[in-house]
Amino acid sequence: MIAVADHNFSYSNWVIKIISLVGVVFALVAVTSWKLDMLSFGLASSRYEFVSASDKAKQLECLTRNIYYEAASEPFEGKVAVAQVTLNRVASGNFANTVCGVVYEKNVVYQRVICQFSWFCDGTSVHKPIHAAAWNESYEVAKQVLLENFRLPSLTTAVYYHADYVNPQWGKPKVAKIGRHIFYSEKAQKT
Repeated sequence: MIAVADHNFSYSNWVIKIISLVGVVFALVAVTSWKLDMLSFGLASSRYEFVSASDKAKQLECLTRNIYYEAASEPFEGKVAVAQVTLNRVASGNFANTVCGVVYEKNVVYQRVICQFSWFCDGTSVHKPIHAAAWNESYEVAKQVLLENFRLPSLTTAVYYHADYVNPQWGKPKVAKIGRHIFYSEKAQKT
């Protein structure tokens, strides 16, 4: 014969456990619903930018072209600086919002088309790169800056530059000189 032990069965303990379980399920549903709402309304995506592999490859190509045509003969840091200015422009909100958009951006000033990067307007862009080593180095720099977030600390605010043999008198704060380029920020940096 099997003896059955007399357990003190308490409805109050059982009710508390059920209420706790319902509370956990309710909280889980509420949090999940809130997250889905954020995704559907685009609020979460503003924090994280999703880019396809194809788009990233196009950005890499555009950045490589810009580095090659703007800084092929510059030292490594000069190439990084040109790439960094390009990405700083993308992030600034004052230029196009993609790498290719910034590289190929044109403005019309007094009925004259002006490219952000001179090589695009002066006809250089129709020529294929002829210096394989400079192209390969430009590509490697573009990968490091675009994909690996390599940056020069002195250029975090730089969005403009020009060759040291011209003087456009922009009146913008100078932040660095690297190789043959002088770099500027939009506004004076707070110290």
